[in-house]
Amino acid sequence: MEEIYVGVDLHKTQFTICILINEEVLDQGQKYPMNDKGYHEFASYMKDLSQLRGMGVSIAIESTANARFFRDLMVKEGFRVTVVNTLRFKVVNLSTKKTDKNDARTLAEFLSKGMLPESYLCSAKSEGLRRVLKSRALMVQNSVALKNQVHAVLLAYGKITKTAQFQSKASRKRLLESLPPEIKDVVGVICGTLETVEQQKKDLEKRLREITSDDENVRLLMTIPGIGVVNACTIRAYIDDIGRFQSFKQFSAYCGLVPWVQASNETYKIGRITKHGPPELRTAIIESVIAMVRMEEKTGKYVLMEQYKQMKAEKSSGKAIVATARKLSRIIYVMLTSKTAFNPKMLINRLEKSVV
Repeated sequence: MEEIYVGVDLHKTQFTICILINEEVLDQGQKYPMNDKGYHEFASYMKDLSQLRGMGVSIAIESTANARFFRDLMVKEGFRVTVVNTLRFKVVNLSTKKTDKNDARTLAEFLSKGMLPESYLCSAKSEGLRRVLKSRALMVQNSVALKNQVHAVLLAYGKITKTAQFQSKASRKRLLESLPPEIKDVVGVICGTLETVEQQKKDLEKRLREITSDDENVRLLMTIPGIGVVNACTIRAYIDDIGRFQSFKQFSAYCGLVPWVQASNETYKIGRITKHGPPELRTAIIESVIAMVRMEEKTGKYVLMEQYKQMKAEKSSGKAIVATARKLSRIIYVMLTSKTAFNPKMLINRLEKSVV
């Protein structure tokens, strides 16, 4: 069946369409509001056009914050929807005449030629996990900001404080009791807000445990020394489906832990890591390595840690941690693809190759 190709330029309050049939523009620039009425009018228009022409409908949209919502609506209406990877599709962004109707036409034209790089949208569960994790990250940022504010207030009155004095509710209470009245009230308000934020952070962590209580991948990840529930959930959420990666090299590249390589003629250069992919995933793996380094009594005999120490001595701690994180991503890939828990004996017995 021939296709009607539709480019849709999504925005927060409206979307603009361009319709191509047999490489001819049928409709360009028509706008619809981003509400139930607009969705219904657009879907009805496309269904009528499809029946009249006896053709299917293919829609292209860019990967935006509301792309999943719009895609799901259109799929329910029976349309084929391609979500475009905007990082790999630079044509719209680099256009010299950038308007909504031109962007929609560009999408429709490239869709008709099958030249659009498709973006991967994670599952609804992974999306939910990401939302909880981002909310928790915001609570952590707020907590740090409030603690810094208390440090600044006390320093202004000539009082030097340490981080440990704000780590628990009891330590904050002792600090407040030792302060004179003129600063006790101000610091008390900040500490009260801090306790609220800390409780919200705990509530979100509890929610993470509830969501992933029956998640096998989270359970497997938490068998790795140094990976707690937050980092396990982060890795799980941003991987989504490990099966979409053909090899551990592809997975490490997705994590942004592989170095840049520039090869041209007789020139061959290796640079810093690419930092492609979700920064949350890369950060979680690096944090897991740092935690593993700190657990020397438990992990000191691992080949992974021995190699880390050797590289640290030869280069630097930062480079050693990143290199170890790349190796850990390889272990994570094998564990999740084979559905096997972390086996420390394989690393202690120097049989790393059989694991990875």
